[in-house]
Amino acid sequence: MSAPDPAVADLLGLVAYGELLAFDRLAADARLAPDLRRRAALCEMAAAEIAHYRWIADRITALGATPDEAMTPYAEALEAYHDSTEPKDWLEAVTKAYVGDAITDDFLREIADGLDGPDRQLILDVLHDSRYAGFAAAEIRAAIEADPRVANRLSMWARRLLGEALSQAGRVAAADRGALTALIARRADVSALFRRLTDAHTARMTAAGLNN
Repeated sequence: MSAPDPAVADLLGLVAYGELLAFDRLAADARLAPDLRRRAALCEMAAAEIAHYRWIADRITALGATPDEAMTPYAEALEAYHDSTEPKDWLEAVTKAYVGDAITDDFLREIADGLDGPDRQLILDVLHDSRYAGFAAAEIRAAIEADPRVANRLSMWARRLLGEALSQAGRVAAADRGALTALIARRADVSALFRRLTDAHTARMTAAGLNN
């Protein structure tokens, strides 16, 4: 049996900490929900995140590493993103779930394409369920229909989310993480990668009724 790709544990550490923080964030944001149905929807999202964390943590352990050691190098960048984009109300929370999570998914999907076999599939399996993106987009569209002025506020918020996400992704891509840095470099030029992330973000904004 061939030895595992040395980038795998690094990449899984990044994914694991992202899942752990997403659980914390969604559980907190659920309290902003205007009713129990919407609160339950965000709580379900949070439950999915912690289940995904467990899958990733188990794989890190199987590779001979410990989850906390694998996650620690990414803590500062990921926490900085969430600290700088804390939503003030329900609509900002669902916009963050819709826009921010999708940018993260696009970034991880690009990098995971450089892996082989089950580790690539594991990362693809923990990307966000399209049902939740559909829920968030529907909330945004309904709010805009009820009050068209909401579109400008949420569009500005979404642009801020994009800027913060790309900034932190750049820190991850440029970090001296050896094998992971090499994996990212093999996949694409970072500037080209960011252009693709921005293009995908633009399409999502349009789909939700937001301005680019």
